[in-house]
Amino acid sequence: MIPTDTTETSGTVERIWFKSYPQGIPADVDVQAYSSVVDVLQQSVQHYRDRPAFANMGTTMSYGELDKMTRDFSAFLQQELGLQKGERLAIMMPNLLQYPVAIFAALRSGLIVTNINPLYTPRELEHQLQDSGASTIILLENFCHVLQQVLPATKIKTIITTRIGDLLHFPKSVLVNMVVKHIKRMVPPYKLPKQVRFKHALQIGERQEHKDMTIGHDDIAFLQYTAGTTGVAKGVLLSHGNIVANLQQAGAWIKPFIEEGKEIVVTPLPLYHIFSLTANCLMFMKIGGLIYLITNPRDLKGFVRELKRLHFTAITGVNTLYKALLQTPGFAELDFSYLKIPLGGGMAIQRAVAQHWQEVTGTTLIEAYGLTETSPGVCINPLDLKEFNGTIGLPLPSTECSIQDEAGRLLPYGEAGEICVRGPQVMHAYWNLPEQTAKVLSADGWFHTGDIGQMDEAGFIKILERKDDMILVSGFNVYPSEIENIVLEHPGVKEVAAVGVADDKSGEVVKIVVVKDNPRLSKEELKEYCRSRMTAYKVPKYIEFRESLPKSPIGKILRRVLH
Repeated sequence: MIPTDTTETSGTVERIWFKSYPQGIPADVDVQAYSSVVDVLQQSVQHYRDRPAFANMGTTMSYGELDKMTRDFSAFLQQELGLQKGERLAIMMPNLLQYPVAIFAALRSGLIVTNINPLYTPRELEHQLQDSGASTIILLENFCHVLQQVLPATKIKTIITTRIGDLLHFPKSVLVNMVVKHIKRMVPPYKLPKQVRFKHALQIGERQEHKDMTIGHDDIAFLQYTAGTTGVAKGVLLSHGNIVANLQQAGAWIKPFIEEGKEIVVTPLPLYHIFSLTANCLMFMKIGGLIYLITNPRDLKGFVRELKRLHFTAITGVNTLYKALLQTPGFAELDFSYLKIPLGGGMAIQRAVAQHWQEVTGTTLIEAYGLTETSPGVCINPLDLKEFNGTIGLPLPSTECSIQDEAGRLLPYGEAGEICVRGPQVMHAYWNLPEQTAKVLSADGWFHTGDIGQMDEAGFIKILERKDDMILVSGFNVYPSEIENIVLEHPGVKEVAAVGVADDKSGEVVKIVVVKDNPRLSKEELKEYCRSRMTAYKVPKYIEFRESLPKSPIGKILRRVLH
């Protein structure tokens, strides 16, 4: 928690946490209100049984139907496969109705879910399956050819396959599966040992007994892998208690602005990512909302057509997705009158994008901040924010944030240092990596995020950069995000990434990699533009033009690839 009007002293620095939360937001939440994520599901089913829970491609699943399917699939996992509490089950698919069924069935069985990016290469897939020790995998058949290449090196015993249209209504289910496989040829040939079809597993489980498991806060719910920005991906152990705490924290923040049982959240970010998993799937399930799954958000025209049919009240996304939507024909003509929560996370929201969003939608893009290791929510801006403020907001209830130097000392307001977090949503540990865990979790409970930021006297935190991304020019810290925000204001620039490159004289210098919006833009023009807006050591020494920038699966620009 963060005390109100209290102080903490470290050396000569007196640290005031911050003065107050927005009206109606408690400083602390009851993290014991639910015994587990399964308890959250069961209470939602009880309260909202006949209301819509998930929708995808024109098919809607009610809370009652979700309960029935997860019960049947859980019985299959328990009785047919004999899976025991604590075993790891891998899920590898995009946003489909099968995803929440698989997640909640696994959790009801006491299993640990490890979510896998379906776009993984064989090397990446092999690492996660080996490291997690998963014995069962549920995957879309489109990706079976990748699994085939690595299966002998894993501990996978059971393969459950599904097709895109499997849970859609007839006849659309048959039509979609036929088009995907035989017309669009999106299913490469593969040869795997005997597999179980997802729909067949549901049918088997329907006839079998289901055993309710005793699950508590200390039981692990997710073995969630980080993006692996510094080497191979690490498994993060997130307990039921971690997730329940974060749901309670975020739920308290949004409660004054929502109507339980009536919200519709658009979900373009993949559920295998912790942001979408918690903020969309679990949070809106907790309040009886409808989670509208977008399977292919890269089809922007199709995405906009889906939005046109919805009176959506919330949407989550990353900066690149919001920017792409704003540039898509038809988006500006949508009905935004129901929209209450346009949430941005996963990467920094650029001011130019936020301003354009407000002009088009009449709503303020709300920036939040979190990490896989924090389940993920740490900070969020007030939902009634009138205009974009360039910060990640205030710490969530029952969350402490501080700015620390490299020696672990608390820094005064306004000074730059590492953002550190303490709260019930912080992970238990990295999976089988005690030394890595000790590096980021201090003895007094602070999680060291690796992000450089500063806090003002009202408690609002601004991220300056990742520690690993910061550029050091002749002893001066240069923050790539600052350079990028300035360059993006040039009308001829579509996208930009700033990185540091080695230099004999100054140690490092700034390089920018640019995607043009105006083909006639020259390096000389852009460099002159930078000179007029930046101090000399920040001006990019090198400028490179590219057709596109490398991005993560959720659209985050990968600076590390550009070095």
